Amino acid sequence: MYYPPMSKNANRMPLIDALKAIAALLVVLNHFSSYGPLAAAAREVLPGLTGWFYDYGRMAVQVFLVVAGFLAARALSANGEALEVSPLPLIWKRYLRLVVPYLAAIGLAIAAAAIADQWLDDDAIPARATFKQWLAHAFLLQGLLGVDSLSAGVWYIAIDFQLFALMAILLWSGRIRLLAPALVLAVTTASLFWFNRDTSWDNWAIYFFGSYGLGAAAWWASDRRQLSAWLGVIATVAIAALVLDFRLRIALALIVALTLGFSRRTGLLEQWPNFRPLAFLGQISYSIFLVHFPVLLIANGLYAKLELSSPTSAIFALILALTASIAAATLFYRWIESPAASQRITGALSWLFGKSLELVRKVPVLATRLARRA
Repeated sequence: MYYPPMSKNANRMPLIDALKAIAALLVVLNHFSSYGPLAAAAREVLPGLTGWFYDYGRMAVQVFLVVAGFLAARALSANGEALEVSPLPLIWKRYLRLVVPYLAAIGLAIAAAAIADQWLDDDAIPARATFKQWLAHAFLLQGLLGVDSLSAGVWYIAIDFQLFALMAILLWSGRIRLLAPALVLAVTTASLFWFNRDTSWDNWAIYFFGSYGLGAAAWWASDRRQLSAWLGVIATVAIAALVLDFRLRIALALIVALTLGFSRRTGLLEQWPNFRPLAFLGQISYSIFLVHFPVLLIANGLYAKLELSSPTSAIFALILALTASIAAATLFYRWIESPAASQRITGALSWLFGKSLELVRKVPVLATRLARRA
């Protein structure tokens, strides 16, 4: 995920990169342990490991939620101040930043499903996409409208957008200094104590805002000049929510939030770990998140087409699929997801949209001229 940097020095956060890299890989391994004959074969030879990824790999989403809240607070309200400008342009910019690579990945998933469907009959393969289904995904409304997903994990992109929009609106609503973060903390508390305990809300931002808000509060609390007591406040609120109803996902979110808060206060956030592979995987983590499922569909289809059946071949195929996912994500990031590539694509689409509007405006004029000549 990308957020505007505060400065060139603050842009480098190796710990954030490491957390995103590990979380992305865990989500991938969760899906690799869940879908298709490859997962079924892998469970035969490594039942304990694949079972752990299946049961707990999805918890890595909490890392993304906390990190996203942490970075959103940095971008929107670095010192705990209210948002002075209208949130709408920021929300629109966030939408474009998410949707350009997201829709490209949806296209890959549709193509991969069509190919894999020729080789394999499995519930893991999404049904043929309809235009209404694609449109729901384009506007990030698939979960709210109850539309079947075209790719695994894409619900998170819709939730990420909702969370950012809600955060921006809350910060804009708090016009007095310190009131803005107080509003965020209030909604965080409501989420932790009520909404997150009711799964009927899991298509709405308010269900996940507890984790997102913990990340935002960790950013504000980590500023040595002010709000240092917030680390204690967010820990107290989260622990009280866990005493009321223990949820492992919330416990993990609290640990990640406190880690981020203390690491920024001590300077570790910008210094550790200095490990380039993790930094690289963290940079392309969104691309990994987006493209791994199409790769997995093709891998499952090829496994069936080649009539392989041994658990050893399944493990080898999953390792190749993971490698291919990282390679595809590298190219996807370079050509589609990176800020420079995304700006080029957005600019081209804006130009095309503008030309289309000009053409639409000219149609009545041209029709009138033709009618006169006739």
